[in-house]
Amino acid sequence: MANGIFVPPPPKNETVKSYAPGSIERKLQKQALDEICSSQIDIPVIIGGKEYRTNQTAELKSPSNHSRKLGHYHIASPELVELAIETSLKAREKWAALPWQERAAIFLKAAEMISSSWRYKLNAATMIGQGKTVYQAEIDAACELTDFLNFNVKYMHEIYSEQPPISPKGVWNRLEYLPLEGFVVAITPFNFTAIAGNLPTSPAMLGNVILWKPASTSILSSYYFMKLLMDAGLPDGVINFIPCSGATLSKVAIEHVSMAGVHFTGSTETFGHIWKTIGENIRKYWIYPRLVGETGGKDFLIAHNDCDIQALATACVRGAFEYQGQKCSALSRAYFPKSQWNEIWTAMLKMIKEIKMGDVTDFTNFMSAVIDKNSFANIKSYIDFARDASDAEILCGGNYDDSKGYYIEPTVILTSNPRFKTMAEEIFGPVLTCYIYDDEKLDETLTLIDKTSPYALTGAIFAKNRNVINKMARALEHAAGNFYINDKPTGAVVGQQPFGGSRASGTNDKAGSKINLLRWVTIRTLKETFEPPVDFRYPHMKEEV
Repeated sequence: MANGIFVPPPPKNETVKSYAPGSIERKLQKQALDEICSSQIDIPVIIGGKEYRTNQTAELKSPSNHSRKLGHYHIASPELVELAIETSLKAREKWAALPWQERAAIFLKAAEMISSSWRYKLNAATMIGQGKTVYQAEIDAACELTDFLNFNVKYMHEIYSEQPPISPKGVWNRLEYLPLEGFVVAITPFNFTAIAGNLPTSPAMLGNVILWKPASTSILSSYYFMKLLMDAGLPDGVINFIPCSGATLSKVAIEHVSMAGVHFTGSTETFGHIWKTIGENIRKYWIYPRLVGETGGKDFLIAHNDCDIQALATACVRGAFEYQGQKCSALSRAYFPKSQWNEIWTAMLKMIKEIKMGDVTDFTNFMSAVIDKNSFANIKSYIDFARDASDAEILCGGNYDDSKGYYIEPTVILTSNPRFKTMAEEIFGPVLTCYIYDDEKLDETLTLIDKTSPYALTGAIFAKNRNVINKMARALEHAAGNFYINDKPTGAVVGQQPFGGSRASGTNDKAGSKINLLRWVTIRTLKETFEPPVDFRYPHMKEEV
């Protein structure tokens, strides 16, 4: 409380635990994993705080071990989606009218619960359900999700605090930040529990009501987060948990007259379909819907011949192969100078040979399985294409096995064709394609990077000379919404690097920033005049004497 005005506690980034042998967090995480692996869960649809179980269910699968049975979830019918819309609209008035401090308290409490009593459960669900190692789950489900909630409260306060700088004598000018009229649809991806939590909560924090469609391959962690929000005091109907098909969501919710916005992370193709559907129905809506999307990427790295080779090799291995390359920011194409290639490859190969891959319950593994059968088949097709191509060769990896889990080796492809298929198309797996450029053709290579792919999400450069760094950064200023200098192109931290890209990578509304939250309010300007004029005539209209 400052001068009688509520000010939220200053946020700080949640500390990432190490899970080193002998640590208490390692012991607690193992226990949480055992609990999830030894139980069967029945996950319902949740609408208005009530649980609904349908005649249609789907099995919960663990990508790293097919034999591990986790339970099943219920799929929402079109009728239940309709009910979710009605319920959310009924909840909207009270939720929008609730003082923002009261809304903030719910999400601050949820952040505290994630970082303490729910930490290991959310981590375990993310590990078992989404195939993340303990460290990848920790930075995602525990730390980034906590950060999203804490920092978004700060950004909400900043938004509400922004008022017109001038109110002349006798006038009071002010701004009201209102939630959108209608409901917001949050469509969340499998690869980050934090993103799955942020997409419904960031609009909700600003007073909006939400229909949340989680990815079918991350239902377990999404369900636990939904239950956590309810325990934190979220009123019924504000966020409705509706696992359903894309077709059902599109027909019932996306085309609904009261649909006010879509908060989306997923494929470029799906977001394009949503945009097209909205465009075809634009005369139907009560307001123009807000569209916020973070989609695909074909993330790059280019090295100059004066770079730190060991640091470069580390960035390539971590950037390309952490979480099996299933980050929208994962390094997928790399450009190396011919004069340094042999030394670069020697350093990279040494590291890759030391990578351990296996079940997430083994904490010594660096990688695990990719998310599901469809992803496995898609990644496999790119590897097979490269194996058969005349203008590419597989330098390491290239093997895959789905007999126990969906395992694909970390794979490096070398191509002589800078527009080779795996240099241009999104793969979303542990596949890195390299191209060697002539040292004197740096400018041409920078242009090539900018024009090869339609995406513009993340990118990285490695160089020491400041003039070179400046040249590379300027040449690639539209090629990546998140740009890294002498670092891997992954690992954006809430409060430090707001995340998002443009072109085919999305609307670049920067998750983890005030920019994103501004999309979920509509602003009303108020001018109050204390003593309004009572004569229509202006001074210049008086006759001269």
